[in-house]
Amino acid sequence: MDQWFQTPPGQYLLDWERARYAQAVADVFGYHALQLGLPVLNTLASNRMPHRWLAMPLASSDGTPLTTPSLLPALQPALQPALITDFAALPFAENSLDLVTLPHSLELGADPHASLREVARVLVPDGRAIITGLNPASLWGLRQRRAKLWRSLGWGELYLPDMGEFIAYRRLRDWLRLLDFEVEASQFGCYRPAVRSAQWLERTAWADGLGPRWWPILGAAYSIVAVKRVRGMRLIRAPRKATKFAANAPVAIARKQDAMRFNNENS
Repeated sequence: MDQWFQTPPGQYLLDWERARYAQAVADVFGYHALQLGLPVLNTLASNRMPHRWLAMPLASSDGTPLTTPSLLPALQPALQPALITDFAALPFAENSLDLVTLPHSLELGADPHASLREVARVLVPDGRAIITGLNPASLWGLRQRRAKLWRSLGWGELYLPDMGEFIAYRRLRDWLRLLDFEVEASQFGCYRPAVRSAQWLERTAWADGLGPRWWPILGAAYSIVAVKRVRGMRLIRAPRKATKFAANAPVAIARKQDAMRFNNENS
C-alpha cells in the first residue's frame, strides 16, 4: 500500500485525504489522540492535543509480521512514539481517548468490525472517530473489479493494491449506527477517472469541480466524522439558588375582590 501511494493516483488520493484530516481534526480538543496505521499520512498534524500516538498492526494485510520497531518506516516527530498492537485489542483503557483517526485502517484490517468496536470502547463519550476509505461504487472501484476478473483469466494488472476489502459507505454507516456512533459529517472526493499517469490526472482535473454536484456519491474516496454517543447521559449543571420570598408578601386587591364576590354569590 505504501508503494502504491508513491504513484500519481496515490499522491492525488493522499493530497485529498491530507486536506480532509487537516480540516476535521483542527477543532477537536482533548488530551489523547491516536492514529491507526498508514504512517505515510500524518492525520494528526493539524491537531493540538498534547499526547498523540501512531499504532501499527502486528502484521501487515499480506501476513508479513511486524514485531520490532526497526521494521517501521521513519515517522514524523508529531506521531512519535509508535505502538505495535492489534487493532482489535488496543492497549488503552476504556473511555480514555478523545480522537481516533482511521486512514484506510478498516479496509486493510483482518477484522474491520472488531477494530471499529474497539475504537468505540476506547473513545470517551462525545469522542470522535475520523475514517477515510476507498469507495467501491466509483470509477476506481469499477476498474479494480474489472482488473480482478481479467487477472483471474491469467492477464491484466490491478489498478489499486490487492489488499483488504473496500467497505461501502452505507455499510460503514450501518456499522457506526450499531455501535452508537452519530455521523457528524461525511464527504466524497477524488472524482477523476482511474488513470495512472500524472498527465491524465491533470487533464481530468475538471471532474473534481463537477463531481460534487452531478455525481456526489461516486467519488473514489470518502471521509466520515463520527461522534460516540452514550445513551442516558445527562449533563449535571450547577444547582440553582433558592428564591427567597417575603413572609408578609402583599396580596393583589383584585384577587380579594374576586374572592368576596364569589362568596356573596354562593351564600
